[in-house]
Amino acid sequence: MSVTAVAHSTTDQRVEPDLRPAAGTRAATDAAALALLATLHDLPTEHPDRARARERLVTMYLPLAEHLARRFRNRGEPLDDLIQVASLALLKSIDGFDTGRGAAFTSYAIPMIVGELKRHFRDKGWDIRVPRRLQELRLDISKISGDLAQQLGRSPTVADLAHALGSTEEDIIEALDSGQAYRALSLHAPVTGDDSATAELGDLLGEADPNIETVENRAALRPLLATLPSREQKIIAMRFYGNLTQSQIAAELGISQMHVSRLLAQSLATLRAGLV
Repeated sequence: MSVTAVAHSTTDQRVEPDLRPAAGTRAATDAAALALLATLHDLPTEHPDRARARERLVTMYLPLAEHLARRFRNRGEPLDDLIQVASLALLKSIDGFDTGRGAAFTSYAIPMIVGELKRHFRDKGWDIRVPRRLQELRLDISKISGDLAQQLGRSPTVADLAHALGSTEEDIIEALDSGQAYRALSLHAPVTGDDSATAELGDLLGEADPNIETVENRAALRPLLATLPSREQKIIAMRFYGNLTQSQIAAELGISQMHVSRLLAQSLATLRAGLV
């Protein structure tokens, strides 16, 4: 297929030559690409031949984009998604290439496509968004761990990694933990226990403990209870910790049930006021 760029006007008519590259020659392909890119740059935005020139460029370099995408396969992302990212990067390269520099199109397109693929992994590949500094630190840890293991004759510790990378141990631990955020397990993932039954991960998650909500109140009440008279402290303990009725408390203390009720109401009012 050849691309013929024809600029129509009432006074001038230009016909571009056949720009098909000679088969099997990289130089011819680059030369044809530069000619097409120059044509694309010179034609008006609305000119119909722009679409044909752009389509020809995509056809010429789409195998290159797919090849670069395959270099990143088996890293947790579907190959179809990677090819799509590489293809979009190819289009950006075609639209953004400056023919005035005189360089080969591939010298611009390849870094652009690889950069977009890496950016996809950095920004879209994580199930839980992790700060970029931790992602980069995690990569540095992966690169240096093998060399440190050979130098030390053992697996490097957190302190070894921190010293080698000029970082803190807290950052190293955080970066190592961030690796768990790349792929999250489904709550329906099977978990096999000691018995033959297979449970799901969601079955192992704890539920909200209602007693947790009262921890703060109990901590605040403790010094307030200490300020009450000893008899009132005893009444509250018997009523709320011993689960005794007011009549049972009255019999235990040798006072009337009405008196117990009055002392209990008075003590609770004092505690409420203290909490407020």
